[in-house]
Amino acid sequence: MRALHLGPAAHLIDAPEPVAVDGEALVALRVAGVCDTDLQLARGYMGFTGIPGHEFVGEVLECSDASWVGKRVVGDINAGCGVCADCTERDGHHCEQRSVLGILGRPGCLAERFTLPARNLVAVPDDVPDEVAVFAEPFAAGLHVLQEVERAQARRVAVLGDGKLGLLTAFALRGAGVDVCVVGHHEAKLTLARGAGARGVLEQDLASEADPFDLVVEATGSPAGLQRALELLRPRGTLVLKTTVAEAREVDLTPLVVNELRLVGSRCGDLGRAIEHFTTGTSDPRALIDERYPLAQAAEALAHAGRRGVLKVLVTP
Repeated sequence: MRALHLGPAAHLIDAPEPVAVDGEALVALRVAGVCDTDLQLARGYMGFTGIPGHEFVGEVLECSDASWVGKRVVGDINAGCGVCADCTERDGHHCEQRSVLGILGRPGCLAERFTLPARNLVAVPDDVPDEVAVFAEPFAAGLHVLQEVERAQARRVAVLGDGKLGLLTAFALRGAGVDVCVVGHHEAKLTLARGAGARGVLEQDLASEADPFDLVVEATGSPAGLQRALELLRPRGTLVLKTTVAEAREVDLTPLVVNELRLVGSRCGDLGRAIEHFTTGTSDPRALIDERYPLAQAAEALAHAGRRGVLKVLVTP
């Protein structure tokens, strides 16, 4: 089958056909999204080589649970062991034996077919189009912010970064009824945030904001974002860190101590909650789509997604 391969460069390969072991599903790709994490993997993050991709809508071709066959699905990218305490008592996102679709120990979805445990699958309702459902994974990551902090901490909220993850996080928080200010560098992107009911403020105009923020979500995709986010918080405020980058970063953590700040790492969320939001129609992320490519041009899609100012690039088989 055709698949995109990273290492050392991005190129299309003829990959071995994946085999679904017991408890897993074989999924045919319908559409995939290129994520900033994919771009970081291409730059050397985690020393990754292999097939990337973790944002997808697919159709189940084979599964040990026959009720899944033929269904349109998205899926949790964390494939835990299924038996440890983290898997049985929580969500398995920190199972020590987990593989992660297209990131760690499991070939990704930028391929014609791939596998995931059946327990990871979430059915997509008929009234949710593929080009909405493909945003479920990053949208769920945005919603996850509200699982990491108490709602009382989310009164005066800033999302730092107007790229894909920043905007989707703002969309998710607005869909949950949170007042959000998106801080960025691109007026056109901030206009998208305003269309979702958030405030949009250019970085150079931020001095007009009278008060610091109770909660800042750092989603810049930049090594410098953490330092800037610390500067925007009030004393005893909370910083939710979303960015992962290939480069090492230096940051002065003195404000954490002096201002008694809380620093929270935040990664994956509940895809079922994301699909529920899409079903209600309160959030429609399709305005973020900049371009579409066939899988045969997946390397070009990756390069396009890495251009400055580009939002979401989709890949179809």
